[in-house]
Amino acid sequence: MQGLVALLICLAVGSAFAGSVGVSNGDPFEREGRIVGGEDTTIRAHPYQVSLQTKKGSHFCGGSILDKDTILTAAHCLVGRKVSKVFVRLGSTIYNSGGRVVAVRALTYNENYNSKTMEYDVGILKLAEEVEETEDIRYVELAEKTPPTGTTAVVTGWGSKCYFWCMTLPTILQEVYVDIVDWQTCASTEYKYGEIIYDSMVCAYEKKKDACQGDSGGPLVVDGNTQVGIVSWGYACASNLLPGVYADVPALRKWILNATDSL
Repeated sequence: MQGLVALLICLAVGSAFAGSVGVSNGDPFEREGRIVGGEDTTIRAHPYQVSLQTKKGSHFCGGSILDKDTILTAAHCLVGRKVSKVFVRLGSTIYNSGGRVVAVRALTYNENYNSKTMEYDVGILKLAEEVEETEDIRYVELAEKTPPTGTTAVVTGWGSKCYFWCMTLPTILQEVYVDIVDWQTCASTEYKYGEIIYDSMVCAYEKKKDACQGDSGGPLVVDGNTQVGIVSWGYACASNLLPGVYADVPALRKWILNATDSL
């Protein structure tokens, strides 16, 4: 286990540069989080999706809207970031224009988050202003139970569209459909991860399709509006028998609700 983990670089490294460059250095052992093999979509089709941005408007991670002032994202998207320098763009198909940009008044992430194993990769942002629902801004529901393996889900984001040689991020929101793989199956000999998959994670897989760099923190959704996962990490992008790995929302639901109420 330690040997394989040592070969993998935390997804946060890739997502930190995604806003301005969105490029991999070609290391086949990078942990990444981005859309590969997806298609253009619209915010109206996925109105819960948001872009986390720097003060200068560079996209660095995705997220989802839980309620009028709460955004759900990955812990690794928030580590080391100052509240005053994080903004959220809501209600726009294009990450660098349109919609509504709102400042953040508070942020937190799971106290058990481990950057080496990527366990408990979940965080919360509190907006400085309340946002009401519109056709382009909708609150997502939190799944109470992880769907069975084989359930079709959709992941969205503005992350890199390929692993090698993609120098810029797409400006238009991307979507890709993948199948749920529960953590026990993902950790089995059927796939290549083995014991580095934990019970706070859920996987999703489809050949030549995956989340990628810059999609980190974004939602994995079933049934149109029920979030089951948070884009967390993966071994390269869209690699054979190496599913995308997500923080499992049902496993982390209690922490999410408590953090939402207390922050």
